[in-house]
Amino acid sequence: MSQAPVGVFDSGVGGLSVLREIQARLPDESLLYVADSGHVPYGEKSPEFIRERSQKIAEFLLGQGAKALVLACNTATAAAVADLRERYPELPIVGMEPAVKPAAAATRSGVVGVLATTGTLKSAKFAALLDRFASDVRVITQPCPGLVEQVEAGELDGPHTRELLRGWVEPLLAEGCDTLILGCTHYPFIKPLLRELVPESVRLVDTGAAVARHLQSLLEQRRLLASGPAAPVRFWSSGDAAAMQAVLPKLLSELAQVRPLCV
Repeated sequence: MSQAPVGVFDSGVGGLSVLREIQARLPDESLLYVADSGHVPYGEKSPEFIRERSQKIAEFLLGQGAKALVLACNTATAAAVADLRERYPELPIVGMEPAVKPAAAATRSGVVGVLATTGTLKSAKFAALLDRFASDVRVITQPCPGLVEQVEAGELDGPHTRELLRGWVEPLLAEGCDTLILGCTHYPFIKPLLRELVPESVRLVDTGAAVARHLQSLLEQRRLLASGPAAPVRFWSSGDAAAMQAVLPKLLSELAQVRPLCV
């Protein structure tokens, strides 16, 4: 069982930012990745729809032999992780949440900006994070409609992506934000562009590395850590598999076959 793969999924290619953190921390683990790109972005969908999709994808990954699941999507975590943990109480399941706690600890100005999808910002889980960890700081939220689609298309540094980002970030900087939370797994891929648009003193915070650490901890507790060697990552997409296959080298620096997902 320890040599079985770990299943990772997201609304699209954004979760690859988490997958690469898992690869870096747990190089012996074999990985499966599902991009639900036929329904991207999740941020504009209802919680009920996201729960239904997450359940179908979880069933698919378990059918492929997954020993653990990683919901590499803040919106899917907010909508579906509790339901999946109830359905599969013995299965290690790791979710995502915006990095409110480390950002609140890091800020010097007392003002934190959050770049995220509408779905994440509206969720009860995000509201609870603010209540729990950000009572002593001012948090300014900024929905980023269209940014997920830019990353899906591999447009990480083009003029339209730059224009979108500038329009969202400049008001946050004007309010005194010195820490920015990247509250969607797609957003770490535009970090290099973001670094060009904000002062070096502004911290950019995401949770990919923390998710990899948490996965490692759960696998260790269950004695499920693989001893290697890892098999090549297997990829599926519910959208245009050829389009994802074309963008993979930009996001992961590797070539791989992407299979169509029909669930």
